[in-house]
Amino acid sequence: MKATTVGYSKSRTFDLILSAMLIALVFVATLLLNIRLPIAANGGLVHLGTGMLFIASILFGPKKGAIAGAVGMGLFDLVSGWTLWAPFTILARGLQGYIVGKIAWSNGRRGNSMPFNLLAAIVSIPVMLAVYFLCERVLFGSWIIPLASIPGNIVQNVVGMAIALPVCVLLKKVSAFK
Repeated sequence: MKATTVGYSKSRTFDLILSAMLIALVFVATLLLNIRLPIAANGGLVHLGTGMLFIASILFGPKKGAIAGAVGMGLFDLVSGWTLWAPFTILARGLQGYIVGKIAWSNGRRGNSMPFNLLAAIVSIPVMLAVYFLCERVLFGSWIIPLASIPGNIVQNVVGMAIALPVCVLLKKVSAFK
């Protein structure tokens, strides 16, 4: 009985450490390189956090991807002057991470199929766009103003895919990720 408890405890500890590391990686990737777009007041940011969200979701599945994206980017909003956006980011990026991981890990794939990883990222983008659009609609009271943030969000996701997908292919060759 003791061996089972010790094994379970080690597994839970590893799970907690892995989740914390993924959150930190998303946060740092968002914080270190972000470019505010000069597209209206709500033009948004282009940052590398989206790429790290894709990597976390593809390598570790939907739950880890959702947690890493929601908490990592939500923390960024809280500490960098985008505080009003934090609840929306938590929702949008949590859903995005979950969708990417769910598709990439569907039918036992475990993120091993490049076409499904690409599909996962592409399918997640309209969901993220819709959540931010609806939130901006509420904040700005307009259906037109939120349109200004869509191009920046698309660029951010395309850059994230361009970085994450090749990185995942390389990391999947490492024995720890097989």
